Amino acid sequence: MTTFKIAVMPGDGIGTEVVPEGLKVLQRAIEVTGTDAVLETEHFEASARRWHETGETLTDAEMERLRAFDAIFFGACGDPTTPSGVLERGIILKMRFGFDHAVNLRPSKLFPGITSPLADPGEIDFVVVREGTEGAYTGQGGVLRQDTPAEVATEVSLNTRYGVERTVRYAFEKAQSRRKKLTFLHKHNVMVHAGHLWRRTVEAVAAEFPEVAVNYQHTDASMIYLVQDPGQYDVIVTDNLFGDIVTDLAAAVTGGIGLAASGNINVAGTAPSLFEPIHGSAPDIAGQQIADPTASILSGVLMAEHLGLTQVASAIQAAVEADLAERGDTPRSTAQVGDAIAARLG
Repeated sequence: MTTFKIAVMPGDGIGTEVVPEGLKVLQRAIEVTGTDAVLETEHFEASARRWHETGETLTDAEMERLRAFDAIFFGACGDPTTPSGVLERGIILKMRFGFDHAVNLRPSKLFPGITSPLADPGEIDFVVVREGTEGAYTGQGGVLRQDTPAEVATEVSLNTRYGVERTVRYAFEKAQSRRKKLTFLHKHNVMVHAGHLWRRTVEAVAAEFPEVAVNYQHTDASMIYLVQDPGQYDVIVTDNLFGDIVTDLAAAVTGGIGLAASGNINVAGTAPSLFEPIHGSAPDIAGQQIADPTASILSGVLMAEHLGLTQVASAIQAAVEADLAERGDTPRSTAQVGDAIAARLG
């Protein structure tokens, strides 16, 4: 019997509603597949509630404790009653940088029964491999002469060969296991320093994966192609900022962020990876049991795959797809969606 230690962090807003459904389905899938595994869960409070009560987000001591876990199952981060950036930088970005989450992995698939806003979307099934610890989100930069007419602000994009290469290599490995096609997105025509570091790295790693076809697209042009012909993509690899933009559009063309799962991956296995839906805390509907937990459940699929529980992951994926195909327009509560998917597992 293998025991996996899972840190459960519901966070803010609808995170507290969708995370229990993801765990419910995971536990049920382990039971019905006869998988020789146990999920040992522990709750961590990292939220606006805690910040208001204590002024704390996620402490250094908790970060050290979290290192002993196999994975983190996260809900949502953000609340309008807190200053912008306090929760994001104090919780999710603190874990992303502290646990060296080199890759943000986001599958994008148009499931049967789901309507795309595109008139003729065709078959859409690709994954975005986004660099997670570098680029424009490292907080490098500053402000001079603040609140004066001469104010200057800089935001520095930091890129290392080490960070780029491990992301690119992960993307090639993913493409090798899928349809063997990789698309690299950047703007190396104008961002000549970081862009060409990425370009040279892609070219070097590509030599090790001769079966994978590689093409390059300017990121702004790819926004057009994602709308006109999203079926062309298999694996997309790009930097932190561009990846953030691309994945939101990818979620939109495949039915919305309510179905979009993600994983923040420590590719070296030196710290726990984190799995979360990308929809955010949605404070306007929190507490009403109307949030769709499907993205959280699909994040559980990514976590199961990461832990090597492939049979569990496949069973949940199939149950989700069956539920979506027959869902229709009948309103269901958050818990009812979770129960329905769990029931499909047997």
